[in-house]
Amino acid sequence: MHATDTAATPDHAEALASLRASLDALAQRRIATDAFCRIWRAQHALLACLPARYGLVMEDLLGRMESGSLFGEESCSFSQEELRASLATWLDKAAQSLGA
Repeated sequence: MHATDTAATPDHAEALASLRASLDALAQRRIATDAFCRIWRAQHALLACLPARYGLVMEDLLGRMESGSLFGEESCSFSQEELRASLATWLDKAAQSLGA
């Protein structure tokens, strides 16, 4: 599938559901930030079907999440809650872009 072909497939829906589940697990502290970021970065097929900006935005958010996880919530300029909200928005927009 090419980046210009944005028709949703069952694989896309499954990947999006997996990412949403990992986001929920992170919010509930059932998964560590590094494992969460590995899950998101492993979605090569999904990212290949989205416009390039999606990968750039995702990587920016994940990088800030990793940086923020090294410090306490109060000592870091990156709010983990706001980053999770931004990733949830990313998921919504990705699903919309794919027609899922």
